[in-house]
Amino acid sequence: MTQFSRIDTDSEIPKYKQVEDLILSDIEAGIFKQGQRIPSINETSEELLLSRDTVEKAYVHLKKQGVLSAVRGKGYYVNKTTTGKKLKIALIFNKLSNYKRSLYASFVNMMGAKASVDVFIYNYDLTEFENILEDNQTHYDYFVILPHFRNEQADISTVIRKIPKEKVLIIDKNLPELQDYPVVYQEYDQDILNALGQALDLLKKYKRLNLVFPKNEYYSRYINRGFQIFNQIHGFDYQILDSVDENNIRQNEAYILISDNDLFDLLKLIKQKQWVPGKDIGIISYNESPVKELLCDGISTISTNHDQIGQMAAEMILTRDFKRIKSPFEFIRRNSL
Repeated sequence: MTQFSRIDTDSEIPKYKQVEDLILSDIEAGIFKQGQRIPSINETSEELLLSRDTVEKAYVHLKKQGVLSAVRGKGYYVNKTTTGKKLKIALIFNKLSNYKRSLYASFVNMMGAKASVDVFIYNYDLTEFENILEDNQTHYDYFVILPHFRNEQADISTVIRKIPKEKVLIIDKNLPELQDYPVVYQEYDQDILNALGQALDLLKKYKRLNLVFPKNEYYSRYINRGFQIFNQIHGFDYQILDSVDENNIRQNEAYILISDNDLFDLLKLIKQKQWVPGKDIGIISYNESPVKELLCDGISTISTNHDQIGQMAAEMILTRDFKRIKSPFEFIRRNSL
């Protein structure tokens, strides 16, 4: 068993069956490998605070199923790693958004009937995140975690490291203190720098570039950093705004908007002014969505491929080929610029 494994004494599921599920989960996750000896009945009994008879019942049942084999005087060994057990996966998100919905849909579609997937939301709160892990530690084979917190200095790694590394896949954010964990990540500063570079020919016609970065929302500060580096390299006059309003929207300037709420506020303002996007004002929205292709004859976007992140994460679990991959990021050219 792993240090993160516990028995739910209040559950209606018999304790011996919970022991079986723990062993099966560890085999599916690759913690116990083909031919490997698993902890003895006595060791498991002591670790899980269960009677020896309860643990022995679970081991014998798994032996009958062909999952384990017994060697007299030595113990129980993993006989096969394909258990036929449907994987249980927890997707742990900081919030719900169009981006997360797209990621969820592509992940679930890729997993198909091989897994059941549940979503948990921790609202950027580390304590809530830790509670989700504590309450569900024995229920899932894999934890797919999107780690964004209010306090960027929070000790996230200590919490995540309580889960066996073989059961963790991180998505969206690369955490320096977890370099030994698999991840599909965005590189926020380099991503916006490269994406705006693809739009350079269009941006040159504007007098100033404005990044609208809401202070009260939890977006990566590295987006700001990449934006500033881009302007310094290419000599643009630039400004970082907290929001859009009547007083800071100017003709012949371009606006890069992180929040969809700010995008909609901007579109209302330019409609009142009767300005034409791509002619009187430039607009780039962060994160692609189907509606942005239709708004105002097309809103230009800079975006990672949310569907592809979900697919790559699911593929890692299905193939057990865990690695560190940077997600794709691109500028989508439309009429708003």
